[in-house]
Parts: sequence; structure tokens; C-alpha cells
Amino acid sequence: MSEDTVDDLMEATYRALCKHGYAELTMQDIAAESDKSKGTLHYHFDGKGDLLESFLGFLLDRFEERLETLAGETPVERLHALFDELLTEGDDDAAEEFRTAILEIKSQSPYNEAYRERLTEFDRTMHDRIASFVEAGVEAGQFREDVDPDETAEFLVTVFHGAQTRAAAVDQSLEQTRRYVHEYIEGLRADDSSLDDDDASSTDGTADASSAAETDATTADGSEDAGDEETEGD
Repeated sequence: MSEDTVDDLMEATYRALCKHGYAELTMQDIAAESDKSKGTLHYHFDGKGDLLESFLGFLLDRFEERLETLAGETPVERLHALFDELLTEGDDDAAEEFRTAILEIKSQSPYNEAYRERLTEFDRTMHDRIASFVEAGVEAGQFREDVDPDETAEFLVTVFHGAQTRAAAVDQSLEQTRRYVHEYIEGLRADDSSLDDDDASSTDGTADASSAAETDATTADGSEDAGDEETEGD
């Protein structure tokens, strides 16, 4: 398949997921969102599971591209920019519907090794990029010397997944979690690190923000464990 064809099919998969969700999605639904026939889809993919595995890979590629274009001149600014990107509300209902569909796919990962591998790769990519920002910030004297890059990255990745789960499951605002994360990041700053006027927030209330973010993160426990067995669509 040409790159243009792949992009077209992945965009069609996105639209179909938003409309139908994971459980009800069929190959015919995806074909209807593209200019390709159902037979063409089956020629290139073994079924819905195979196509969605490719779709998760497509999302990961897009995510890695976005990581390379984050705004900011310093590690702190880029870390703030990352969570502005990750925790921004969508402009329409499609964004909410897509979050719900992705949550459904995540719920299948205990039973689908291919999904689990893709999601693990996404997790690792996010963790490593956050850790690199934190490590660079410590070396630059912007973050305290006692801040552990891996532990900080692990916490922030967990907060992200918790926020996504709560947004899809109980309509919790991503805006609130984003504010908590910005305040948490500011709380990592070295005492002599000057605060830029353009930074997302001040250190006031950081302890409360950290606690609230932990609540968001731990709320996700159990939310993604309720997946049913995957149903292949025709």
C-alpha cells in the first residue's frame, strides 16, 4: 500500500471509531468512511483486530511527530507544552467519542497481545520523553537535584492515563487535571530557578495539586480492567 492509501485508511478508521465505537465497529463501517471497498480492506488486513493494531501504530507515529514540534526553549517549557498537548479538550463531540473508543481498545489489551504491545510502546515513548525533559531540567538547574526523572515520568504517565479514563468514563474535565499537572511541574523547580511570566502556573498550591493529580491517577485503577473479549467485525 502507498503511504497515501495508508493515511486514508487510518483517517477512515478514526472516523468510523468515533461514529460506532470499538464494539460495534465493522470493516464495512471503515470502508464506508473511505473510497475503498470492504474487499480491499480484507485484502490488506486480516480483520478488524489487524486493522486496529495498524491504527494504534499510526497513532504512535503521529504522537512521535508531535513530540518533535513541541513549543518551548527550555526543558521545563517543553514539559508544560507536552501536557498542554496531551490534556486539551477537543473542539467537538468526535474527540470525546474517540477517547471512549480508545478506552474500549485499551480494555481489550489483557486479551490481545498485539494491542498490548502497541499500547506499551506508546507508554514507553511518553515515559522516556518526560524523563528526558526532567533529566535535562535537573542538569540545567531548573529542577531540584533530588527530583528523580524516572519516578516523575512514571507518575505523570499514570496521571495522563487516569485523566483519559475519567474523561471518558465519568466526564471529568481534562482542563482541571492539566492545571494540576502544571502546578505539580512547577513544584519540582529548584528554589533559585526563576519563574517565567509565561509559565502555565505558579508554585502556590502545588502540594494540593500533587495530591489531586494522584487521585486522578489512582482512580484509573480498575477502570481499564473490565474489557470484554474482542468481537471481530465483518
